[in-house]
Amino acid sequence: MFSKLHTTALFLVVGILQLARSFNVDVKNPLVFTGSQEDMFGYTVKQFENDEGKWLLIGSPWEGQPINRTGDVYKCPAFKTSNPECVKLNLAAVNTVAPTVKACKSRLDIVIVLDGSNSIYPWTSVNNFLIKLLEKIEIGPQQTQVGIMQYGHQVTHEVSLNQYSTTEDLLEAAKEIKQWGGNETKTALGIEYARTKEFTEARGMRKGVSKVMVVVTDGESHDSYNLQNVIENCEKDKIRRFAIAVLGSYNRGNQSADRFLKEIEFIASSPKDKHFFNVSDEKALVTIAEALGEQIFALEATSDQQAASFEMEMSQAGFSSHHTEDGIMLGAVGAYDWNGTVLLLKNNDAIIPGNESFLNKSKEVNEPLAGYLGYSLSSVSVPGDVWYVAGQPRYNHTGQVIIYTSKGKKIRIVQTLKGEQIGSYFGSTVCAIDVDKDSLTDILLVGAPMFMGTEKEEQGRVYVYNLIENEFRYQMILEPLKQQCGCHSVSGLRAEKFNEVTTDDRKCPHLLKQPCGSRFGTAITAVSDLNLDNYNDVVIGAPLEDSHKGAVYIFHGSGTTINKKYSQRISASVPAVDFNYFGQSIDGQMDLNDDGLIDITVGALGGAALFWSRDIAQIRISKLKFQPNKINIQNKNCVIDEKPTVCITAELCFNVNLKSGKKPSQPSVLEYNITLDSARRTSRGLFKKIHERNIRGNITLPLYSCAEHIFYMLDAPDFLNPVEILVEFALSNPEEGPVLDASLPNERKALVSFTKDCGEDEECINDLTLKAQADLKGNRMKPHIVQSNQKKFSLVIKLINQKENAYNSRITVTFSKNIYFTGVEQNDDCMPSESNNVTCKVGYPFLMPGAEVSFKMKFEFNTSHLLSDVHLHLEATSDSNEQNETLSDNEVTISVPVLYEAGLLFSRTIKTDHFKIAANETIPDVIKTTEEIGDAADITYMIHNDGVFPIPYLRMTITFPYTSPANNTLLYLTGITFSSNNTVSCLDSQFVDPLKIQAKNPHKPSPVEEYFINSVGICENNEGCADFSCTIYPSSLINFKMSLRIWKPSFVKAKFNSIGLNITATLTIEDSSLVVLNKTTERTMVTLTVSKESHGGVPIWVIILSVLAGLLLLALVIFALRKAGFFKRPLKEKM
Repeated sequence: MFSKLHTTALFLVVGILQLARSFNVDVKNPLVFTGSQEDMFGYTVKQFENDEGKWLLIGSPWEGQPINRTGDVYKCPAFKTSNPECVKLNLAAVNTVAPTVKACKSRLDIVIVLDGSNSIYPWTSVNNFLIKLLEKIEIGPQQTQVGIMQYGHQVTHEVSLNQYSTTEDLLEAAKEIKQWGGNETKTALGIEYARTKEFTEARGMRKGVSKVMVVVTDGESHDSYNLQNVIENCEKDKIRRFAIAVLGSYNRGNQSADRFLKEIEFIASSPKDKHFFNVSDEKALVTIAEALGEQIFALEATSDQQAASFEMEMSQAGFSSHHTEDGIMLGAVGAYDWNGTVLLLKNNDAIIPGNESFLNKSKEVNEPLAGYLGYSLSSVSVPGDVWYVAGQPRYNHTGQVIIYTSKGKKIRIVQTLKGEQIGSYFGSTVCAIDVDKDSLTDILLVGAPMFMGTEKEEQGRVYVYNLIENEFRYQMILEPLKQQCGCHSVSGLRAEKFNEVTTDDRKCPHLLKQPCGSRFGTAITAVSDLNLDNYNDVVIGAPLEDSHKGAVYIFHGSGTTINKKYSQRISASVPAVDFNYFGQSIDGQMDLNDDGLIDITVGALGGAALFWSRDIAQIRISKLKFQPNKINIQNKNCVIDEKPTVCITAELCFNVNLKSGKKPSQPSVLEYNITLDSARRTSRGLFKKIHERNIRGNITLPLYSCAEHIFYMLDAPDFLNPVEILVEFALSNPEEGPVLDASLPNERKALVSFTKDCGEDEECINDLTLKAQADLKGNRMKPHIVQSNQKKFSLVIKLINQKENAYNSRITVTFSKNIYFTGVEQNDDCMPSESNNVTCKVGYPFLMPGAEVSFKMKFEFNTSHLLSDVHLHLEATSDSNEQNETLSDNEVTISVPVLYEAGLLFSRTIKTDHFKIAANETIPDVIKTTEEIGDAADITYMIHNDGVFPIPYLRMTITFPYTSPANNTLLYLTGITFSSNNTVSCLDSQFVDPLKIQAKNPHKPSPVEEYFINSVGICENNEGCADFSCTIYPSSLINFKMSLRIWKPSFVKAKFNSIGLNITATLTIEDSSLVVLNKTTERTMVTLTVSKESHGGVPIWVIILSVLAGLLLLALVIFALRKAGFFKRPLKEKM
């Protein structure tokens, strides 16, 4: 046994917190005491003072093991010395209240029937249970004999009744028993095997000796249909049966255990309350081993008729204790067949309540079985009375707390508090607390340390009840941090497979072999005011946290309750000392180092640690002033970077006090940070020294208490709203000396206002008038046409202020998504804040009365987002105020309907458009090829798309004269070709080479003679025209070739001189109401001229007309000569 002080070896993990948080329990320099883990040194801790000084009392309940576990207490010095050591007190019992239980010497033949199926996990818990049960039994041929077997889907014999003659040998054998496994739980098979095979003379059964069977199982049997007959046979053979239900798999799988519990209760002998047990999981088996052994031998020591009279013989009085105002409470969990009771010692008299004193017959549905009343104790102070509190964690499997008064042996139950989860051990710890120090109880805390969390870990929780009008009312639940439990499957168990351990589970490297979680609430202790706020506090232990290293949580009091959020978590990890279960015991009522502060002691398995509390510093900002106290932007009082501006001096002062009332023993260094315009993303000022918005500094208190810093203003648009100054501070070394008071702010804000030229009231009232006009013209009847080469337009804006200064005046322009902002003229302070929003600041820093500002914004149409209207909304605002009656002219809305002109160029080319029919042309008998039809007319259409505005697709419709009025063919379409088959699709099958002319399919023409007039070739006047359509998908350039033939037989037969055939191509845009075509490009026409020569000689009418014309010409010549006097000249003159 060793117990030395370790001053440097305890490292504690604490959460990351703000600098100003009041974590005043020092976790860096504790006193650590260590002892034997086997003796459970540190199981309990108590702070103590006598004439010799202040001490820690540390319990070691298994001191003296393995022979005599008498236990003892160690006294450890609570002061620093060079080599302090704990001293064992060697306490001896000077008085006893209840008799102790001696080793059992009865003659019994006991067979233990173990469920060895896969669902039992971990199996080491079963071994520990066997060892705990068997170690107090005297094994021998003339004492008790024990046989052991296990079962799953089949049975396995382990130990015969007469195989071992000493307890030691049997214990060694029990340690080596291994789990055989199995996917089924055949409980009836196991019991019948024990009755017929184990209870036989061949395996050591003795005639005339009482037979006892102990059945341990964790699930419903797969052969329950045989249980009725099997139990009846056991009754005939007079085998007394103890049945233990292990609820581990049900709790882990969050399943109902009602049917299982009924089945196991059926297996147990009567009376059921003495033969039926249940535990929360496999680990908890060891906790009932001693009680089970005592029950077995107690029943054997009495007749069946007297079995119910077993009362205080094994009461375990003193299992728990509590000092009240009027006496001492002692818990006796073993009394009355482990239902338990509470003894009250007053004036050297022991008041022992009767068996039914704590039963409420009107409310009890079932008689309580092994409830462990007295497991935990406390007392409640109410005006004029004292209430007693006793926990009963196994009551009805969910636990309860009984609050009662005692007048002699008369018990009056004031209230009962019920648990909510099976196996949670609700009531295993109770703690009544006077939070506000008025000598009356305010709250009651009830621990349920084995409460299962969402991942079936033993998270634990603590229930808080307020005492209101002489009744405890539920207030809240306290819970620990979530713990990680190895692999995803916490225990490696699956309920649907009867919790069979899977192959993946066996591979899990972190599969825990012990309970996982926190067991938060294992210890709950009220501690005197830790943080000096005049409210008592609470410390709660969670010994399973951090893989069983353990932790404690500190909750500060407030008003008449405690805060739901813990104030400090101390998690122990000590490399030099192997601590486990840190937090299993706690005490904190004394100032052990005379510094005026309460200190905390925490016990662990094999040790304890004493944590010193640190004083709390109350630091306040006593002065935060500015000179000048207002910012006048027109009064430049300093020059920064050769530019005049405004400078302000900030004076900052602190003062400090310690909550303990003591004067600071040494100066404290305080760090502070000042932020300009802390509420804004961009600051309007910078500190002169560093040209940054933040400046850091430190100050030593109380030697120096003030500091000065100068900052200057930048050119900024907002000179109306004040500048917010934020000062934050913290101690430079938070791990030493006092800590900051969490109840006081560690920051302060101040506002520095601007002076305003707005009259005596300094309230600026402006009157803004906004005007705007866009150079877009259009209405619903005639929308504005947006051309691909004219996508830009301008918006002229004018803002007028007709009253007082308009500070930070600005115009926000919101526009539709079919346009975007491209720039601005005559204003350099426009900023797009969103994709369709621009804010322009007007005037710096304010718009004066009567001022008028104009500027022009530029926009461009968004070719990828077309809308039917251009919408612009303008709004003028400022940081000054404006009366409601003048706000109507602060907004302008412009909406112009628009259409978008497709950038298409539609053209056509043709090589030959004039064709002649010779006078001697004849009609062929048959036409064997398309070349024999007549002359070819090839027309090429070209569509060029600049792609500025999106076009879904085009439709081109072509119309041409197909037949004459006499149904003679005029033009014959022989083919259509495109530049790309992916861009054009035509519905032309009935017009392209409809006769399918070829050598194998010749055509015999038979035209009808008719007279052709000019209207024959114009489709508007000829019903014989044909048309077809082609769908054209967008492309930059599309060539479309149309091949025609003049149907020569029709023209040879017809009578005409010359005729024009009009071929028209028309473009339209489909599925687009916004994109239109230019009228000049949507249609093009080709005219094919066909002329015919006359048959031999000149026609008679031509001759007649020629003669008449010649005679007329001769007459005109004669008339002219006559007028000239030609015929009047004498003949002789001519001679």
